[in-house]
Amino acid sequence: MQFVGTFLSTLFMLTIFPPIADMPASSQKVSSPSKAFPYPAADAHPGPAWFVDIAPQAGLRMENVNGGVDTKKYIIETTGGGVAIFDYDNDGWPDIFLVNGTTLDAAKQRKQQPTSHLFHNSHDGTFTDVTRAAGLEFTGWGQGACAGDYDNDGFDDLYVTYYGKNRLYHNQRNGTYKEVATSAGIAGDGKAWGSGCAFVDYDRDGKLDLMVANYVSFDIKTSPKPGEGLLCIWKGTPVMCGPRGLPSTPNILYHNLGRGKFEDVSKSSGIEKTYGHYCLSVSTLDYDDDGWPDIYVACDSTPSILYHNLKNGTFADVAAEVGVAFDEDGREQAGMGSTVGDYDNDGQPDIFKTNFSDDTSSLYHNNGDGTFSSAISEAGLRLNTRFLGWGTMFLDVDNDGRLDIFSVNGHVYPEVDTAHLGSSYKEPRLLYWNSGDGKFKDISEQCGPGCFEPRSSRGLAVADFWNDGRLSVAVNNMNDESMLLVNEARSQNHWLGVITRGTKSNRDGIGAKVMVVANDHKYEQEVRSGSSYISNNDMRLHFGLGSSAVIGRIEVRWPNGDTETFPGGAADRFITLLEGRGQNAETAHRIRKED
Repeated sequence: MQFVGTFLSTLFMLTIFPPIADMPASSQKVSSPSKAFPYPAADAHPGPAWFVDIAPQAGLRMENVNGGVDTKKYIIETTGGGVAIFDYDNDGWPDIFLVNGTTLDAAKQRKQQPTSHLFHNSHDGTFTDVTRAAGLEFTGWGQGACAGDYDNDGFDDLYVTYYGKNRLYHNQRNGTYKEVATSAGIAGDGKAWGSGCAFVDYDRDGKLDLMVANYVSFDIKTSPKPGEGLLCIWKGTPVMCGPRGLPSTPNILYHNLGRGKFEDVSKSSGIEKTYGHYCLSVSTLDYDDDGWPDIYVACDSTPSILYHNLKNGTFADVAAEVGVAFDEDGREQAGMGSTVGDYDNDGQPDIFKTNFSDDTSSLYHNNGDGTFSSAISEAGLRLNTRFLGWGTMFLDVDNDGRLDIFSVNGHVYPEVDTAHLGSSYKEPRLLYWNSGDGKFKDISEQCGPGCFEPRSSRGLAVADFWNDGRLSVAVNNMNDESMLLVNEARSQNHWLGVITRGTKSNRDGIGAKVMVVANDHKYEQEVRSGSSYISNNDMRLHFGLGSSAVIGRIEVRWPNGDTETFPGGAADRFITLLEGRGQNAETAHRIRKED
């Protein structure tokens, strides 16, 4: 399809990030500030990572409000909020949206009600709160967020899930948003509890559809209080109840009809046919490499879900049969966050999932034949069972070409501190450094104060905020200020940032599979909305390249199934891949064969 009314916005993006098919290598670098990059790396900090929280001086200030502080009477007070990173004004610099909640105690509500916040990247290491100017002030039990250009007008829109009606903020292309969820048909019935979400073009028609996970069916009037029943006691201590014992709500899939309208196809698509309930994070991936996007959902206290795309508008939950529903002993886990990445560079997307305390995380290795194997033990990741994990991401902290794992933690029961139950309500963050050969090394105690200062964290999202090749981490903390963790450890390794721009496919290129070839090494990633724990990362792809200073070529399989090859060039820059401007698969194959 051809997009109408996007010429000016597309021209603007190509000015900042020119397509590599048109420009010489020396012209493909992203524009950078005239002065040095903020928060520079230094040799004094030990590698591979030294994270420092710079949120206060960067102006990223939002006090998260989610029910009580010292006790949580109901489960609605425990799940917290996500983080969405996207470039809302198309200036080439990622911005940050932090989801906020509220409180059940009306007597303690403040004159100024808590709202979610949008922070504009000022390019100099600071952020400006533009929430009110952007029209995003709203108070409620905010949960997750995901971004995507659902109408292909050249500007990313924002979907925010709530306990209650969800909200779709349409980007007005002038720095403001208009809330249109009801008119678009994706607000919900007001009774469901939305959690994770992701934009995904599941039928490959060039329009982004929307997947929304739902948690429990919660009614404060009928919900039991702490200690009222066996499911409201943990290690002998009365605690808030759920999710077990509470009714669940089916997940929702909305099909994009065009012209700003969606249709609920949850029943007809098979999305409701699953054994997994109490769902949280949503991560899209093409796990069987058939060119059609599948959907992985982490579920709390029930089997996780893998919706296999049957290419005819329907899905089947195959999580149990392909090996990603349970742990390696066949037990259900309390899944929270999930991330997808090719951690061993074999060309297949793997899955990492965070779980409740007194349990291991999950690492599912893609076998390349449509099945997965549990690799949590072989990877050396069974040690930290005392933490309760939430947001998590595969990321390359030192650009060595191997994906590492960053996770945030925090308990749901504040009572664990006073009752001395073997856990802490505020917990450190975890960094697992990929040492190669399918193994990871826990360097959490050597990765800086940003790692080990305890918080009760929930949402996490990752971006290269200053376009200098270093990935930073934004964290939303329960009843606390947010964090922005910058890696100040110097690395001599090279990197490449890739922006996909669809023309026949959706404008963001969500669902595109990109392979970068450098010095006979192949690195593959997919463009996705959502993921982590009810959050949304910068959709620009970041490739660590190790010692490779030159890229040989870049291959793209677009969301509609077309494949193209783009020429390489120098590393350490951002480049834009514009659909239709590369060489088609047949021509590229002939050229590689001749080479």
